[in-house]
Amino acid sequence: MIEVLFARVHRFLRRILTRPRIDLPLTFSLIVLASIGLVTLYSAGDGSLALVGGQAARFALGGALLLLISRIPPPVLRSWTPWLYAISTGLLVVVAILGEGRGANRWLDLGVMRFQPSELLKLTMPMMVAWYLHPRQLPPGWKDIVAVGILIAIPAGLIAEQPDLGTALLVAAAGAFALFLSGMAWWRIGVLIGAVAGMVPVAWHFLHQYQRDRVLTLLNPESDPLGNGWHIIQSQIAVGSGGIFGKGWQHSTQSRLDFLPEHTTDFIFAVFSEEFGLIGVIALIALYAFIIGRCLWIAMESRDTYSRLLAGAIGMSFFVYVFVNGGMITGMLPVVGVPLPLISYGGTSAVSLLVGFGVLMSIHANRKMHL
Repeated sequence: MIEVLFARVHRFLRRILTRPRIDLPLTFSLIVLASIGLVTLYSAGDGSLALVGGQAARFALGGALLLLISRIPPPVLRSWTPWLYAISTGLLVVVAILGEGRGANRWLDLGVMRFQPSELLKLTMPMMVAWYLHPRQLPPGWKDIVAVGILIAIPAGLIAEQPDLGTALLVAAAGAFALFLSGMAWWRIGVLIGAVAGMVPVAWHFLHQYQRDRVLTLLNPESDPLGNGWHIIQSQIAVGSGGIFGKGWQHSTQSRLDFLPEHTTDFIFAVFSEEFGLIGVIALIALYAFIIGRCLWIAMESRDTYSRLLAGAIGMSFFVYVFVNGGMITGMLPVVGVPLPLISYGGTSAVSLLVGFGVLMSIHANRKMHL
C-alpha cells in the first residue's frame, strides 16, 4: 500500500516538474520587476548585500513555487481550495495566540524565518470565493452574497484584530473582486457600497487611536510635522525632489540621511521616485499596468467560472496593492503599511505574490479545457 502511494506521488511530481507551462510575457515582466526591486533595494539599503541576497533568495523560492504550481491543473487547485482556506484561517488563530511583532501579533517565528500567515489569505480568499461561486448560478443572489460575505468577514476580522487593518482591507478586497466579477447586478453593488459607507461612522469608534491618527494626518499632515505627519511629509519631499529625470541611482538623500522612514519596505517607492524621477515612475507604472492587463487577459480567456473569477481577482488585487502604496507615499491615502509588490523588502509578501502568479500560469496553460 505504501509503495503504491509513493509511486503515485512520484508520478505526480514528475508530471508537474517536467516542461513548466508558463506564460512568457508575464514571466518576463515579473523577472524585470523583480530585478528593478533588487536594484532599488540595494540603493535603499545603503548597499547591503545581505539585504539584497535575502530578498533574492525569497524570489528564488517564490519562482520555484511558481513553476511547481503552474503544473497543477485548475481542477486540482479547486479541490484543494477549502483545505487551503481552512488552514490559512486556522493559522490566523495560531497567530492570535503565539504571534509576535512590533506592537502587533502578525508573525509566527519558525526558527529559520518569520512567517506572516495573513499574506496567504490574499490568495486563498479569492480562491475560496471562486470555489463557492463555481457550481452556482450566476449572477449571485442575496443568499450567495451573504454566504460570501461571511467567508470574507471571518479571516478579515481576525487580521484586523492583530491589528493589521491595511492587510484586512486588502484580503476583503480580494474576495470582493471575485464576487464583483461574478456578474453581480449593479443595483446590488450599489446597495452594498451604500451599506459599507453607512458603517464607516460606526467603524470609526472601533479603530485604534493610531489608526484614527493616520486618517486625520492624511487630511492635514502639517498639523504634526515631527510626529504623525513625518512619514507623509518626508515621502512627499523625496518624490518631489526627484524631478523629471531623478537624482540617479544611489543618490537619494531622504533615505541616506534617514529622513525617510521604512525606506526599504513601505516607502521604497519614494526612494525609487527620488532616484529615477518622473520618467522612471512612468516606466514602472507601465510595467505594472502590463502585468495587470495580462492577468485580466488570462481571466478573459478562461473557460470555467472558478478560473475566470480567480484570475480576475488576482489581477485586480495586484492593482490595489500598487494603487494603495502609490497613494500612500504621495499623501493621497493614509499610511496603512502596504508594500510595493516585488519591490519592497519582505519575504512572505514576495513569495505569496509569486505563488499567486503560479496559479495564473496554471489557469493560462489550461485555458482551452472545458471544466
